[in-house]
Amino acid sequence: MVKSLQLQADMIQEFGACVFDVTLDCEDGAPVGGEVDQANLVVALANRAQAASELIASGVRRRVGARLHQVDHPAFESDVELVVGGAAASLSYIMVPKVESVADVERAVSCIDRAARSTPRQSPMPLHVLIESPAAVHRAFDIAAHPRVESVSFGLMDFVSAHGGAIPSSAMTVRKDDTGDVQDQFHHPLVVRAKLDIASACHAFGKVPSHCVVTEFRDTVALKAAARVAASRLGFTRMWSIHPDQIRPILEAFAPPRDEVELAAEIVVLAQAQDWAPISVAGKLHDRASFRYFWQVLERAHQTGVAMPEQAYSYFSAAVH
Repeated sequence: MVKSLQLQADMIQEFGACVFDVTLDCEDGAPVGGEVDQANLVVALANRAQAASELIASGVRRRVGARLHQVDHPAFESDVELVVGGAAASLSYIMVPKVESVADVERAVSCIDRAARSTPRQSPMPLHVLIESPAAVHRAFDIAAHPRVESVSFGLMDFVSAHGGAIPSSAMTVRKDDTGDVQDQFHHPLVVRAKLDIASACHAFGKVPSHCVVTEFRDTVALKAAARVAASRLGFTRMWSIHPDQIRPILEAFAPPRDEVELAAEIVVLAQAQDWAPISVAGKLHDRASFRYFWQVLERAHQTGVAMPEQAYSYFSAAVH
């Protein structure tokens, strides 16, 4: 967690924007019996991260969240009391794993809001939720529709194990080019369907779909290939990393191509100059539908640290500073 926070600070200085979130883990990161110590550590790290003087001076607020235990875990309410009660103003979101239904979301919201009342935080705490079972996938649209849910992530390994051996362990992996018959996470039908349902649910309600991890963290080729497929074929706009070495390859895979960024900048700047009336660029007509698309290209470029023409960057630098 410390290494990830330091890398986040370094890359904010490099790009002038917070290009990835850090989620501090109270769930899988805590040994049995050590839940309270882990929660206190998360509070200390979150508060220290937002107090970094060099980032405060740059005007960029870093995005740090905390993953708590699931709502029916004995440690959940303690997690909320300690983490939200001690670091609500420093956290950008709370992540809740193993969400099965809207009722789980409501329970989390109620507990989090109760703990936040005694803190300086003014705005409601956004929730990031993990969907990790077939039943939860079935309810993905209802979960994504909840107004407090900001992002939905897919929990691959729990999803596979929830099938009681009906899905092979290979579906937790990314296959190599010479193993074309292996049913990995991008080819097993049940896994792919779950990913598509989650991505579709998020886009239906304007939420962020976040792709699952690639456990082969030493295999950069596999990671890049997985990130490209998640971004270009499955509709995910973010992806989890499980090691700091994965972050730059994921950012590169999710970043728009430079030639598309340059075209987007040209179209948006010209459209603004024409008061958003239809325009012609390179012999092609563009109107508000394509303006929206190309503005989103610029947003993705900013979020992934891709350089863009100064006129386009000024839209974002003004918002940041």
